[in-house]
Amino acid sequence: MAFRLRKNDTVQVITGEFKGKTGRIIKVFPEKRRALVEGINIVKRHTKPNRKTQQGGIVQKEAPMHLSNLMLVCPKTGKPTRTGVSILEGGKRVRFSKKAKETIA
Repeated sequence: MAFRLRKNDTVQVITGEFKGKTGRIIKVFPEKRRALVEGINIVKRHTKPNRKTQQGGIVQKEAPMHLSNLMLVCPKTGKPTRTGVSILEGGKRVRFSKKAKETIA
């Protein structure tokens, strides 16, 4: 299944605890249909001291969210939009915003 959200896309959470918040996608996990979004779904993890982190303690980091809870924000209007795929003359596939009818890089 092809996903219409990619790394560095700005997305808005459309349902759940963080509804209405926006952030940038850090990483996408296609096999799990999840994505890490910057500043959203922050969880606390208790860590022990090791070579990498000399001091243990409570670390806050992002947890993956399901892709169905995210919606792409249109770069032109700044509002969430559905996306479509169109094929250019050269055979290249590009995403476009259904709200503004413009291609998305």
